[in-house]
Amino acid sequence: MKKLHTLLFSVTLLAGVSAQAQLRVEIAGVGNNQIPIAVAAFADEGVAPAQVSAIIRADLERSGVFKIIDGGSTLSETSSIDYGSWKSRGADALVVGSVQKLADGRFEVRYKLHDTIKTSQLSSLNQAAQAKYTRLSAHKIADDIYEKLTGSRGAFATRVAYVNENRGARDYRLEIADADGEGVQVAVRSNEPIISPAWSPDGTKVAYVSFEKRKPIIYVQDLVTGGRKIVVNEKGSNSAPSWSPDGTRLTMALSKDGHTQVYVVGIDGSGLRRVSNSNGIDTEPQFSADGQTIYFTSDRSGGPQIYKMPASGGNAQRVTFNGSYNISPRVSSDGKTLAWVSQRDGGYSLYAMDLASGQELRLADAATEPSFSPNGKYIMYATKGGGRTSLAVVSVDGRVKQRLTTQAGNIREPNWGPFMK
Repeated sequence: MKKLHTLLFSVTLLAGVSAQAQLRVEIAGVGNNQIPIAVAAFADEGVAPAQVSAIIRADLERSGVFKIIDGGSTLSETSSIDYGSWKSRGADALVVGSVQKLADGRFEVRYKLHDTIKTSQLSSLNQAAQAKYTRLSAHKIADDIYEKLTGSRGAFATRVAYVNENRGARDYRLEIADADGEGVQVAVRSNEPIISPAWSPDGTKVAYVSFEKRKPIIYVQDLVTGGRKIVVNEKGSNSAPSWSPDGTRLTMALSKDGHTQVYVVGIDGSGLRRVSNSNGIDTEPQFSADGQTIYFTSDRSGGPQIYKMPASGGNAQRVTFNGSYNISPRVSSDGKTLAWVSQRDGGYSLYAMDLASGQELRLADAATEPSFSPNGKYIMYATKGGGRTSLAVVSVDGRVKQRLTTQAGNIREPNWGPFMK
């Protein structure tokens, strides 16, 4: 079995450290049965540092779920709506709003969502935020629109973590960005490789592994304060940390007993306990959505395959049977879908499985390191092309595809953050 993990770094505070280049999103595919929606320019939005209506429009477009109808005019949330006119232009829904600068320097964003078919208001939202959070206000509006029109929670206001590496310059960075690739900040920087960042369920911390002391050690870093602590520093390799859904435990792969096995530990480093038991390599553990099961990669059958076992340990059951090399299991937040990487036909491909039926779907080629969006509708992964590694996103039905690129470095090891409160 190939070595799945090599490791990492030294730390800078997240606050105040911004990356030079943003990620660029390229839309490569759309879904079926798109919802036609018009997003009018918001009244007075020029006073804000970001154009709210444009951000909302871009969010909805890259989801692949919506067909954007040209708004063509400025409409505030108090404007009178000619439903018949918008319906005749092909819009089933209409977004209007305004931006106002308050006396304390904040910006108040107001919006309404109209149903042109039922000629009624579907939703409204008022938010006041500091200038630097204007984009976040727009993402939250896009989330509200997505949820009202699809029935599923939107993930535009979430963040992603990934590794940006420039091996020639020995520059490795763990970066945090908005889900649309904007607002990049450097959480960790080192001249040693970085790998396996994992968000805490509340989105305030990231677990990772560092080689800065010439051996792999698992750390947890607070993204708010920039502080960090060692959680696991056992003999041998300490790798692949992943959080329990309640945020109280980590599961990881340790070689302290001679060969790599799966362990669980409290986030304060207490109660370390081995939960897998094989004569092979057990690694890449991931808790299920309910915290009752751990999925992991093991070569106990002769080659790497995905298995699952009770989170407390016990008998393991094999999950993947097609292909001789299956790694990197990830489980969706609703517990219904398993994503993983399979080596078939001479390359690595991203697959998804409906856990109830066992039906597999091939989603993307040249793919590694998958990570589900918190609403379970999309999967981000690393992909190589043109001599560079970048990030891509695909919907769980395979119809919607995006690519996130940057002009500098290779970006990989994505981990999609949770919903923020």
